Amino acid sequence: MTLPAVDEAIADLFNEHARSLVRLARLFVDDRSAAEDLVQEAFLRLHGSFHRIQHLDRAVAYLRSIVLNLARDHNRRGLVSLRHRPPERQGPASVEDRIVMREDQRDVFDALQTLPNRQRDCLTLRYYLNLSPPDIAATLGLSVNSVKTHLSRGLDALEARLGARP
Repeated sequence: MTLPAVDEAIADLFNEHARSLVRLARLFVDDRSAAEDLVQEAFLRLHGSFHRIQHLDRAVAYLRSIVLNLARDHNRRGLVSLRHRPPERQGPASVEDRIVMREDQRDVFDALQTLPNRQRDCLTLRYYLNLSPPDIAATLGLSVNSVKTHLSRGLDALEARLGARP
């Protein structure tokens, strides 16, 4: 692919998938700015390694994988942001932030944070992004049966944690 064709393909991917990738990142990091930075970094990394992608339909799975890994790195290192963070706005929370952190969802979010990484990743991709087990397997580099096992174990663990709440 020529460079203009690569740029156009990445721009199309960005227009189609950036919002869902930010929502995915937002489930793993505390603020929207950091989530947006993670997604931007994912697209930069995709651009740098686009020559390795043989099928364009696999680029979305690759992007999801990059976002998950960047979110883990972000949390592990306690980074404020991958890039310079703009000053915190004092205005009201965005509609998306309010939806993500509604009280009933906060309990699920907190319970998800206690799960092992693979279970949390599989559950997040399945129930927040509505991906199928084969799509999750492609994103995480796992077999479909492994994804199903992680989903089952993760749901059992969530039920145990959330079933005990008042």
